[in-house]
This record gives sequence, structure tokens and C-alpha cells, in this order.
Amino acid sequence: MRARGDPQVSVASLRPASVGRASAAASDLLGEAASADPRVALTARIQRHVQRGRIELEVTNNRSTMISVRSEPDRYVLRLHRMFLGCGPEIVIALARYIERDDRAASRTLNRYIDGHAAAIGRPRRRATPHRPLVARGEVHDLRALFDDLNARYFAGAIVAEITWGARPARRGRERRSLKMGSYCVEDRLIRIHPSLDRACVPREFLGWIVYHEMLHQKHDIPIRGGRRQFHTPAFLADEACYEHFHAARRWEREHMDLLLSY
Repeated sequence: MRARGDPQVSVASLRPASVGRASAAASDLLGEAASADPRVALTARIQRHVQRGRIELEVTNNRSTMISVRSEPDRYVLRLHRMFLGCGPEIVIALARYIERDDRAASRTLNRYIDGHAAAIGRPRRRATPHRPLVARGEVHDLRALFDDLNARYFAGAIVAEITWGARPARRGRERRSLKMGSYCVEDRLIRIHPSLDRACVPREFLGWIVYHEMLHQKHDIPIRGGRRQFHTPAFLADEACYEHFHAARRWEREHMDLLLSY
């Protein structure tokens, strides 16, 4: 959520202005009632928990950036999606901790809040797709056997997820400009792999890299940076590079992308 290149702010431990969590909550509610302008009320509520600068808040309807913070010597310029208007004391405190300290736990709390208020973003809902049975054994590659091998070798069996081949296209041989080779659904703990990879010409080591990459999404948190979710953090990328055939797999991808796209 911090703008790239903004100066870091030195922060002492955050202390609520009032004594006790219950008092802070009551103070928040009084502040909200004290103003007819929800933006002014929310600014005051956050300010009570911010020790190192003045809050300047702008409320937006941005559909891609939910939170944006620019830190300056004596103030924080904060842009929030309007879903945060009227949020509870826990979210107010999380916002304050994130603004001042880029706190990781606060980032997770805000992520959950955004997930729970997705309808407020105003994006059209995706059409429900019919339930499809999970198919791990393909024509060439067995995803479950590969998953279990990777889980034992790299994760000590800690990854708990289902894995399946994605739906095969009605027509093959179409030219594509891009290909999403794998995905991980957090809610369902489900990994999907594109059927283009279920071919004898695709090395098992390359397929293993794609599966390993998706497994890492269960291991690593997804923090908010610049108001956007950062799926591939430095820690994630460092772990990805530990895959035994990482460099060979990337090289094979570069050399054979046309083959994958022509499926």
C-alpha cells in the first residue's frame, strides 16, 4: 500500500489513545456519530491511533486499488475505497498499524476485510460454473503423483490441496496470445493445470515447476502493497528458485512457448 519510493517512517510501538480496547471502541463510535460526513468521521477515528503524522483521507470508488498510502514528513496521504466507511474498530486499528508500520498482521486483517466486502467494489460477478469432477490423471501426466512427490520433497507433506486438469477447449489448434498454465484457488484449496501441459512433448520437470509454483501459494501470505495484492513476494520468488529444475524449466518455457500457445 505504500507508494513506491516513499520515505520509510520510524515508528515506536502503537498505543491506543484511550485506555483499553473497550474504551477505544467506544471512542470510535462516538467519533463516527459526531460528524455527518463519513469521510471526516473515519479520518478522526484513524487519527486517534496514529502517533506520527496527520491523516489526509480521500475516499474513492477505484476498482483495482483499495488502499493507497503516501508517507510524508508530517502527514500520511491516504486513499481508501468507500467500503471502509463505517468499518469497525478492529479495521480502524489495522489501518493505523498498516499506515505507520506496514504491519504484516494488519495487512492480513485488511485483506480479509476486502474479501468480505468484494461486492462493494462494484465488479460484475463471475458466472457460476457447473461443478466438474476432479481429474488428476491425464492422457500423459498424473498430477496427483507429481503433487505428492513435490509435497514430500519440498514441503514435508504440509500442503493440503486438491489438483486437477482444467477443462479441455472445445476446439484445439487455436492460436493464443497468452496461456495461464496454472492457478490456485485459496477458498477451495484447489490447483488447476491447463490441459495444454498434458502432452508427451512437455517434460515432467517443466510440469513439476508449474505445480510447485501453485503449491507455494498455499505456503506464502498475500500482502497488500500499493493497494494491490502482491502474490509473488520476494520470499515467494526465493522459494520458487529452490525448485531443482527451475532454470531448465524457465529455459524450456522460453524456447517452446509457441508450442504451448498452439494447443
